[in-house]
Amino acid sequence: MFVDAHCHPFDLVAAFPRSEEERRSLGVSCAASAATLEEFEYCERLSLQAKKDNATPLLPCFAVHPQMALIVKSTPNVTRYSLRDSLSALDSLARQGRLAAVGETGFDLYNADFRETEKTQDELFAVHLETCLRYDLPLVIHSRRAMHKIFANTGALKKCRAVVFHSWSGTEGEGEALLRQGVNAFFSFGATITLNHKGAVRHKAQRCCAAFPPERLLTETDAPFQPLRGREFSRYADIAAILGAMEALRNGEKMEEIIARNFKMAFGGTGD
Repeated sequence: MFVDAHCHPFDLVAAFPRSEEERRSLGVSCAASAATLEEFEYCERLSLQAKKDNATPLLPCFAVHPQMALIVKSTPNVTRYSLRDSLSALDSLARQGRLAAVGETGFDLYNADFRETEKTQDELFAVHLETCLRYDLPLVIHSRRAMHKIFANTGALKKCRAVVFHSWSGTEGEGEALLRQGVNAFFSFGATITLNHKGAVRHKAQRCCAAFPPERLLTETDAPFQPLRGREFSRYADIAAILGAMEALRNGEKMEEIIARNFKMAFGGTGD
């Protein structure tokens, strides 16, 4: 079974209308991220239909993405997006048992504009973390240039059922420190570990992917946002290349069954 631990079906279908057909044909189980109710309801429909058809599962997740703090601040009259309403929706979906996980949430301090919204990001993350703990849900984290924020919250993170780091961008030492501190962390890797993707981030991700314990690894596409080099968008079919790159980095260690097991552990068995 192939695993896509982080993707955006609502956005992917706009770029690739046959995306759900491809997912099913390849047998890709995925955790589907949504940042609006419209996105979530689309993912939930796919999830329910997959269950009805006994197809590989699609697990609907929901959160206010940390970048939304900047989007709302910079274009308040255009977005018509309410952070307060979205947080209310998060609680409602969790209370109704409709969420497989809370995510993606976290911190994005990539540039000066994002850093100006740090206080709002802090407030958003606190609500998401509280929701995870209240409803015993896994947490999916987005983190860019913000590992200090993650370590500031390890006391609460280690109480979470599982913490999935989408497109892990930290160092080997930071990942090992999280595990030592008792965080039930899983590290997800996508196109950055493939040999046809350039950049310093790739090399750091490759080192981590090669060194972390196998029971802590996941694969993802972040579809459609993290394409393989030379592609316009990422898609479920990319999992084969990402898994192959992971196995090559780990000296040929066979990872497909291990990743499938990790996916079920991370998301509380909901991948069954």
